[in-house]
Amino acid sequence: MIETYTIRGLEDIRELEKTPYSERIQGKSTIEILEKGASKNPDKTAISFLLNGDTYDQPMEVSYRTLIGRIRQAANMFSDLGVGPTDVVTYVLPNIPQTHYVLWGAEAAGIANPINPLLEAETIRDICKAAQTKVLVTMGNVPGVEMWPKIDSIRKQIPTLTHVIQIMGESNEAENIINFDEAIEKYSADQFMFDRVIDPDDIASLYHTGGTTGTPKLARRTHHNEVVMTWDLMAMGGLTEEATLLCGLPLFHCNGTLVTGLAPFSYGGHVVMLSPMGYRDQSIMKNFYKIVEKYRAETFSCVPTILSVLLDIPTEGVDISSLKYVICGAAPLSVELFKRFEAHTGIKILEGYGLTEGAVASAINPKDGERKIGSIGIRMPYQELKIVILDDDGNYVRDAEINEIGVVAIKGPTIFKGYVEEAHNQGIWLPGGYFNTGDLGRMDADGYVFLTGRKKELIIRGGHNIDPAMIEEPIYKMPNIKMVAAVSRPDPHSGEVPVAYVEVAEGADIDEEKIMQWAKENVGERAAVPKEVVITPEIPLTPVGKVFKPALRWDATRRAYEQELKALEDMVESFEVAVGEDKVHGTKVNIRVKPAAGNELAAIKDRVAEILARYTLYYEVEEINS
Repeated sequence: MIETYTIRGLEDIRELEKTPYSERIQGKSTIEILEKGASKNPDKTAISFLLNGDTYDQPMEVSYRTLIGRIRQAANMFSDLGVGPTDVVTYVLPNIPQTHYVLWGAEAAGIANPINPLLEAETIRDICKAAQTKVLVTMGNVPGVEMWPKIDSIRKQIPTLTHVIQIMGESNEAENIINFDEAIEKYSADQFMFDRVIDPDDIASLYHTGGTTGTPKLARRTHHNEVVMTWDLMAMGGLTEEATLLCGLPLFHCNGTLVTGLAPFSYGGHVVMLSPMGYRDQSIMKNFYKIVEKYRAETFSCVPTILSVLLDIPTEGVDISSLKYVICGAAPLSVELFKRFEAHTGIKILEGYGLTEGAVASAINPKDGERKIGSIGIRMPYQELKIVILDDDGNYVRDAEINEIGVVAIKGPTIFKGYVEEAHNQGIWLPGGYFNTGDLGRMDADGYVFLTGRKKELIIRGGHNIDPAMIEEPIYKMPNIKMVAAVSRPDPHSGEVPVAYVEVAEGADIDEEKIMQWAKENVGERAAVPKEVVITPEIPLTPVGKVFKPALRWDATRRAYEQELKALEDMVESFEVAVGEDKVHGTKVNIRVKPAAGNELAAIKDRVAEILARYTLYYEVEEINS
């Protein structure tokens, strides 16, 4: 049996740390700890794969013998294709068992590079070029799956690419396209057919952490980073080989791959994969609690938006008592949502915090101790976390006092080795080897950390810093509010003003005026009361389920500029405003006008310049050709 630990607070963590982690963590590579996990009970089910939520009781089962065998076969295949310790295998795949074969096989032979399948083809191409991808694995031309057309359109634009492997696809030797399902059978499942001694500091993976324009940011993570993180997750989670975890987060994200992948596999646990689409599959969400009952799941990881959806799913008549807790992270969790979800399900929520650059997790509320609602908990074993004060140029000034807001900095054996592109490494390291997360937070006297936003998410109204949570939390308490996101809107007088985007429950008798009145009465600071409330059918989310605030800021900017440009009056027959990301200017406003009879474009541009004189965003004006 795996040794479990009672962790109630920092004192218990410090007691654990009296034993060096090198004595607790024996594995030197991800494949080594996977081999150990598989050897415990080779015939046990490692993965129960659900094709969808409606057939949740008819899983495809993968034993540990099959799992480790397929991983070895994939590694042997990659090696045979010329992949060595410094070569990159990129995959663009949904959540299917083969994704795990590819991921861990790639780390055994070379370096794995997961990519979000929902990204545009050009962005996938740019990531592959930055990673210097040698082998790319994706889905074949399967009906209803949009991956192959993207890959086919860009594969010849990746200079380092030698082979493309298709799962459920067709081979084409002339094009160096290989059918995964057929090719893998040619390789040994019992042993590795290549010689490689993995050093703990060898790079295991390159995870894309941002930058959809310009040069992508790829985080270089070592085998040591991922192995230590696996032990940390096990220790803080108290999970054993008897545990069943649900995997609904995508396998291009390190939560899906480590928390509900490497960690349980390393100690012989059981993972239920919630369909190729994960939480995005409505049939999974509809049957979620039935799935918990069927598989006696102990825990799952999610983001706040998933808890919001699960609030609307009835729990009556379903036994979900096996759930010990749910881990929620990636975005701040509303205090109101926290209370509602626990009341609805009886499930304990553990709020946590982590980054790709820190392997996946740096802090969490202790399962055995006090959970401070609204905090991300305490640091995890063998990791260091502190709050620091930086100057306007990002230089370290001093450590913050207790409860003083500053920048969250992390350090330890799980911290990555920097980004692939050296330009992205400028200013990320602080004295003593701490990584500057860019998140703002404070730490109380008990070591609990409370995030207060990100510098770039702060709304700065006339020099006054407004935390979006100051707006979101009060509005969320209004009945029939599903989601709230506060963002900045450009303003000619204050620079920025707050705007609240709100998603309401279906059939609710709520309009913008009622929400605005509620905000005026409940938002605690006058400057934070939104200047506008926008009810939207759906708040945009990233593939991982975070609120995608840039899209809301662009929409708020569009609305503001459209209102201002009404002053063009009869100079134009019509005009259009579009706002989006720009790799040079950050944000760009495109204004297209159709001049009225007798008006020249040059004169209209001059008038636009007058109207927008006090706005700072870059814009261009062009004529609508009809």
